[in-house]
Amino acid sequence: MTSAGASGTVAVGAHGRLDAVPPELLILIGSLSVQCGGGLATVLVRDYGPLPAVSMRIVFGTILLLALRPARIRGASRPALLSCVGLGLVLAAMNSCFFVALSRIPIGVAVTIEFWGPLAVAVVGSRRALDLVWVALAAAGIYVLAGGRLESHDLVGVVAAAASGLCWAIYIGVAGRVARYWPDGRGLTLAMLVASALIVPVTLSLSDVRPILAAPAALAGGAVIGLFSSAIPYTTELAALRRMPASTFGVLMSIEPAIAVAVGFVLLGQVLAPADLLAIALVALASAGASVSARRLVTAPGALESA
Repeated sequence: MTSAGASGTVAVGAHGRLDAVPPELLILIGSLSVQCGGGLATVLVRDYGPLPAVSMRIVFGTILLLALRPARIRGASRPALLSCVGLGLVLAAMNSCFFVALSRIPIGVAVTIEFWGPLAVAVVGSRRALDLVWVALAAAGIYVLAGGRLESHDLVGVVAAAASGLCWAIYIGVAGRVARYWPDGRGLTLAMLVASALIVPVTLSLSDVRPILAAPAALAGGAVIGLFSSAIPYTTELAALRRMPASTFGVLMSIEPAIAVAVGFVLLGQVLAPADLLAIALVALASAGASVSARRLVTAPGALESA
């Protein structure tokens, strides 16, 4: 699961210290951080279930964001507040679906299937034949990953990962509205508060949280997930985007499925078949290609006049 789009929550003072670091390295650090957080989340999901784990991720992430950018609603317009509520709903659903996927299928497979959402956003409305190539590559890769799992115990994980991808696509649009209403980034903090208010009661009603509350190591793990999945990548991505073209950013983000595979193998002992690895490479290539194509379409001569 990626953190792109939420980086506006980072304190401005962090930028100066990171400007000396190459932006490509910052993106790599952020991607590694997100996927390592996902690897740790997989352990918590396995031991305590997806709902308690996702609650800790959202609650601890909210606490960290409150420390960076406290939410202030005084003077905010009704549409601005509603945009935060919408984003909170999407964040709660996206994280919940992804954590359910982690409970059933390897993290590399989950992240790759989830990538259909942002890929669809990148090519929607396009009439360029090349974009159909990217869609075909991604569809082939996802079919290879999901096809053999549709009649097995993994079916729930595949469906949950696909649902998370849909939420990711919606998130891109909703987050854009929040960013316009809240240019200082405080809107995401408010949205995370909404997500926390939604997910915690559901978790308390459907899961037994007493084991995790009685385990200091698990609670510490939840705090680490909040750090690795929120504070670090938000900071590095924002610092990189200030000095990097969007096309380059899109290409670098397409490496996340491969990083997820590496994290799954190193941290979790998840070994994928060669066909799965090839499928993940196809989706990563499709994501990179779609990102570059979209950027070229926007910057092509006459694009501004036809917008």
